[in-house]
Amino acid sequence: MLVECYDEKGAEVYEIIIKQIFQDLVLGTAVDDLKAFVNPDDPVFILAIKMKKTSTVVEFKDVATFTYVKENDITSIFIEDENYLPNILKRLWRMFSRDEIYQPNRFTIEISGNQMNLETLIIDDPKSNLQRRIYDAIFRILPEGFKIIKDMSTKDIVAVVATDELIMDAWIEKANVYISELENGM
Repeated sequence: MLVECYDEKGAEVYEIIIKQIFQDLVLGTAVDDLKAFVNPDDPVFILAIKMKKTSTVVEFKDVATFTYVKENDITSIFIEDENYLPNILKRLWRMFSRDEIYQPNRFTIEISGNQMNLETLIIDDPKSNLQRRIYDAIFRILPEGFKIIKDMSTKDIVAVVATDELIMDAWIEKANVYISELENGM
């Protein structure tokens, strides 16, 4: 972790703030590296965070078995991994009303019609979940009043430039340097 600031005490304070927020949100083990730049003279805050690799997305067919019975016009879904049941129900309730989802027991869900296309429905996306948690941390870390934010995130790096004025090209260049250094492991 590198916190750059022209004021040494300011850098120490922001390092403590960042560590505390990461601890509160249990993000320490999910982040490879972090670079921040704070300048009290120019109201700017630059933060670039490299995420660790996550597991791949989980599709519905990865955690359940589907059966369509044409005579009854019902698709039965047997949940093989109960850990994903809350995510499954949340996704299905967004697509159908709760009345359309029949759950006779903990492991079985029945839906009218041929719903075999649901097999490819994404149930869990660990990378997206991690990104969401990192953005939550960033918005807690940013100084209050810094409402002008430029998101410069790339594939595995979440990066923002924030200010309460117009964003200067030099700040964007500095963020790009941080992104490049994190991508190259520097």
